[in-house]
Amino acid sequence: MSFGTAEYQGRIRKTKQQMAEKGIEVLLITDPANMNYLSGYDAWSFYVHQMLIVIEDEDQPLWVGRVMDANGAKITTWLYHDNIIPYPEIYVQSQTHHPMDFVAEILTQIGQDRRSIGVEMENYYFTAKCYERLQKGLPNARFQDASLLVNWVRIVKSDTEITYMKRAARFSEKAMAAGIEMIAEGVRECDVAARILEVQVKGTKEHGGDYPAIMPLLPTGERTAAPHLTWTDKRYEQGESVTLEIAGCYKRYHSPLARTVFIGTPDAELQHLAEVTTEGINECIAMIKPGIYLEEVCATWTKTIARYGFEKEARIGYPVGLNYPPDWGEHTASIRKGDRTVLEPNMAFHMIPAMWFDDSGFEVSETFRVTETGCETLANMPRGLFTKGHLIGYQGGA
Repeated sequence: MSFGTAEYQGRIRKTKQQMAEKGIEVLLITDPANMNYLSGYDAWSFYVHQMLIVIEDEDQPLWVGRVMDANGAKITTWLYHDNIIPYPEIYVQSQTHHPMDFVAEILTQIGQDRRSIGVEMENYYFTAKCYERLQKGLPNARFQDASLLVNWVRIVKSDTEITYMKRAARFSEKAMAAGIEMIAEGVRECDVAARILEVQVKGTKEHGGDYPAIMPLLPTGERTAAPHLTWTDKRYEQGESVTLEIAGCYKRYHSPLARTVFIGTPDAELQHLAEVTTEGINECIAMIKPGIYLEEVCATWTKTIARYGFEKEARIGYPVGLNYPPDWGEHTASIRKGDRTVLEPNMAFHMIPAMWFDDSGFEVSETFRVTETGCETLANMPRGLFTKGHLIGYQGGA
């Protein structure tokens, strides 16, 4: 397991406190990150339905999943083997049997069919069909939305979680440096992506890396106007910029990092944009501390870039840490106007105040944790616009 049993038990207690506040007696968890957080379960099995069931008056959760994945649950979790309940293959991607029918039968058998049941409605892994079959199988239950209940428990990290994120940051540094070094005229985008992925997985001599929740994002040229493009087999050309957004991952904990590279000599407009954006993120990092609202961080960014005539509507960051595909964000707070989340020590965020226009873009980001007196960025890499061999517009770094 990634953590000791005591840490998992503490997470269960915090989750039950939130359940009690919301009047939830049984919590059905289908987000694989939340399943991992509370049980340790770690497998590429989230393409079929699976679930962790937390019951208010039971010490341990129940794991329910495909029969061939049950041994994986026994290997990776802290649960008693009796609490690992597999469903038969007949329920796998069937037109007649659904895993939620099986879940409903289990809950009925153990006397939980007339209780208040929370489900993660806003979740990639919980479908409309899941909800429909649960309602049909548990007609006497009272269902309510428990989206993000566990996600909010996760927002303040333990020291061990922060240690894992710092290890992931070492992978981010190495992978980013490898990508920047390899980008050059005539090199294929896919070869750079392959190199980044290799470094992400190899990690360091001390620790190996996991697969990240998001593949390397490597838009080039005009494609830099769209932040979430991956790569092609096109060869880089002179006069192109490349934005790289990647993350190291250790024991499912991520530390994202974004930088921008230009092949050749950038024009004055891009250099100015790099300087303004870098100044903005530096100002934010300097003012972050416990006790302030997230919207204050966004206000600092907005005020800084406004001095140069720029504005940005989108949020500039979000909590990050433990996750699975398709996202490394935690889906709770956001660094944006109106978010009154109060910063606490050991909260961790990916701040990416990037700028995108109709035919170009510039990205720089940092993953940071809130400390007792301020914040620390987890990666150690200069911020600014990179060109082959040197940095332009450098204004700071970890």
